[in-house]
Amino acid sequence: MKHLNQSVSISMVYPILKTLVYKGFDPESFFRDMEIDPVITDNPDARIPVNELERIMRRAADYTNDLYFGLHQGGRLDFADLGLPGYVMMHSKTIGDALTAYQRYNDILYSGFQLELGVNGPDVIIQLSVQNEDMPMSRHCVEDMAVSVLHLINKLANRRAVVKEVHFRHEAPDATGDFSPYVTSFGVTPQFDAAHTHLRLSKDILTQPVLYSDAKMLKVFETMAEESQADLYSSQPFSSKVSRWITESLPSFFPTLQHTAAHLGVSIRTLQSRLREEGTTFHEISVQVRKEMAQRYLQRGTYSVGDIAYALHFSEQSAFQNAFKKWTGQTPGQYRASLARTQT
Repeated sequence: MKHLNQSVSISMVYPILKTLVYKGFDPESFFRDMEIDPVITDNPDARIPVNELERIMRRAADYTNDLYFGLHQGGRLDFADLGLPGYVMMHSKTIGDALTAYQRYNDILYSGFQLELGVNGPDVIIQLSVQNEDMPMSRHCVEDMAVSVLHLINKLANRRAVVKEVHFRHEAPDATGDFSPYVTSFGVTPQFDAAHTHLRLSKDILTQPVLYSDAKMLKVFETMAEESQADLYSSQPFSSKVSRWITESLPSFFPTLQHTAAHLGVSIRTLQSRLREEGTTFHEISVQVRKEMAQRYLQRGTYSVGDIAYALHFSEQSAFQNAFKKWTGQTPGQYRASLARTQT
């Protein structure tokens, strides 16, 4: 498992701007109101913090007075908006291959986003989640992600895939119970206040050939995506490399300071010195990694507290519970119960 400081490519802002234009709004006026320099969008390699994308999305929904901004935006996504990951998807052999490529390369776009595939009998469950401590994930972003994944599947297959279920963790936005915008987007009425966000489709969709598949172009874009991903990680601070190593090691083992120095090819003294230059320590990073992984496991809703304690190499469940309360001010149970309330 890779780990980056959570950021997103500036290209993730382009669909928002495209939606604003479609609705008849001036993007430059929007940027002025947001106090953002529009010049940033001219640099395709620029990245912004995840919480900045959240702020832009929330403001765009308010700016357009669109209660279903995320739903509407997700249906307008193009492969070009995704850059290299989109082109790899477009030239994959099957839709299953395309979704796997999305998993593999999505950190080029959005380092906090997670897409997980699970086959359950005749169905495939596409689970979506985002780890972002700085700001609760807005309903618009969640619904945008869900619709955009389905929209990409439909474009790849050149037909509308049949959705059996849609589950959202957040509450329904309309107290009157008008779910028609969701039925238009998904073909079914979603279930809200669910344990996690996911789509359920027939697993046959995974073997559906991709309309635009081209083996030669796939190889070209995969190579480019791998190079872009490598550049992204190599440009990270030394502390991020330590964080990534600890994250990748769990749950197999919890690496020590000695393990980490050996893995990175430096002495213990050099490792400590370089981290100190970046204003942190090995202990602080290891605590942060455990905290983030614990929150991610709790958000998924499929792991018991005991399982999480074991995966994060705590000596016993009570030790994990005490640590988690120290980190967040809540017990794991309280944190899990509060998620539905905070993600609206």
